[in-house]
Amino acid sequence: MVRLNKVLADAGIASRRQADRIIAAGRVRVNGIVVTEMGYSIDPTKDQVTVDGQMLVMPEKFEYWIMNKPAGYLTSVGDPFGRPTVMDLLPPMKARIYPVGRLDLDTSGLLFFTNDGDLALALTHPRHLVEKVYQAKVKGIPSQGTLKRLAEGVDLEDGRTAPAKVEIEAAENGYAIVRLTIREGRKRQVRRMLRTVGHPVVALHRLAVGPLWLGPLAPGKIRRPTPEELDALLQLKKLAIR
Repeated sequence: MVRLNKVLADAGIASRRQADRIIAAGRVRVNGIVVTEMGYSIDPTKDQVTVDGQMLVMPEKFEYWIMNKPAGYLTSVGDPFGRPTVMDLLPPMKARIYPVGRLDLDTSGLLFFTNDGDLALALTHPRHLVEKVYQAKVKGIPSQGTLKRLAEGVDLEDGRTAPAKVEIEAAENGYAIVRLTIREGRKRQVRRMLRTVGHPVVALHRLAVGPLWLGPLAPGKIRRPTPEELDALLQLKKLAIR
């Protein structure tokens, strides 16, 4: 059993304090009967609640998880050839969740899982321009001119890439660590961009998607978003579905 004011708050009607006022004003009915009692409890899975004559619709139970995907796992819910997928790394869960977007088989890093379709669309639809941050180990040391080309956009077989942010984080022994931030999601885009400018990728790791940062999460492990990350995700979802 759950207090009626909490049910109203969870449904987005009002805060609990404001919900108490709504209940006291006689605006709420449970199974057709007006309820004005403070502290009244209901079973939200069975009882029907209306506010000002409108049926209360409870939100679905959404799950949100972040994984540090290791290389060697397919971003797929299954594989007809029996190859390992990211789903094999998830612990048993009550709700069925899915990976949002893709990371190539040989790419590691942040992969987001949810059963919230609106949020998944907000994160992946090109019009929302969600930033994705990658760290690439490349052959050779890109010059300032090459970095400028990457930042301004390079011509690929499927068109010119949008402007990006790019910087060298480290360089030694003929290799460089390049951080690249893009707002597109073309297939193998980062690898193709760097190969086009003459610096093939040796290893690729995704650090961030939108407000989500991988942090110190170990390879193959998952965590829930922090309250700050979740709030930012839900704000992004709210803006996307307006």
